[in-house]
Amino acid sequence: MAEGEANITDPSRPEHGGHRNRLRDRARKAGVSTLPDYELLELFLFRSIPQRDVKPLAKALIARFGSLPAALSAPIEDILQVSSLDNAGRALKITPEIALDLQLMFEATRRLLAEPLKRTTVLSSWSQLIAYLRVTLAYEPREQFRLIFLDKKNQLIADEIMGHGTVDHAPAYPREVMRRALELSASNVILVHNHPSGDPMPSQGDIDMTKAIIAAGKPLKITVHDHLIVGREGVASMKQIGSI
Repeated sequence: MAEGEANITDPSRPEHGGHRNRLRDRARKAGVSTLPDYELLELFLFRSIPQRDVKPLAKALIARFGSLPAALSAPIEDILQVSSLDNAGRALKITPEIALDLQLMFEATRRLLAEPLKRTTVLSSWSQLIAYLRVTLAYEPREQFRLIFLDKKNQLIADEIMGHGTVDHAPAYPREVMRRALELSASNVILVHNHPSGDPMPSQGDIDMTKAIIAAGKPLKITVHDHLIVGREGVASMKQIGSI
């Protein structure tokens, strides 16, 4: 261990019990919804790092990624690069275990939002679908192309990742989209991808690709309901803005 760096789980270190107890008491009395993002994250880190002052690390995570949602959804390899100094000037680093804990928090949130979509027709739960997609994709650092497969009643069959790309391109092939739709006996499809730039407006390439997939589905009687593009600034529906 490097000089000046302390073991985050060293039992010989005194727990910052006073501060932790005050924060827990405030969360119980006023509700966790009243906490600012860094304190919510700090409260979560108490369990991962029992013997240290974690406020600087919570603030460092939010500063590094720009927001709490971005920090929770960041790739593990990026989370592992975050470090800070505690109030005693000792180095405090993210370990693989802490990074996994943060991703578990994100995945639990994602599944919570996905659950209602399994019990109703997706088109009648549009706001819930948008909320789910924003959590899932808004802070993805690379483009990701997803397909939401629906049956004849527009009930969810599957939500699948069809491909990963670069920071500004994710490949999508009409033949592969239709092949998978036929395998799942899907009658309807919603195309989804994200723009890591933050701007959800479609490019000409997005429009051309969408029209090619729509054309591929027509002879197979597979309908493409929409193509949703997710960015930090919102979600764009290509159908609503008249691009398709």
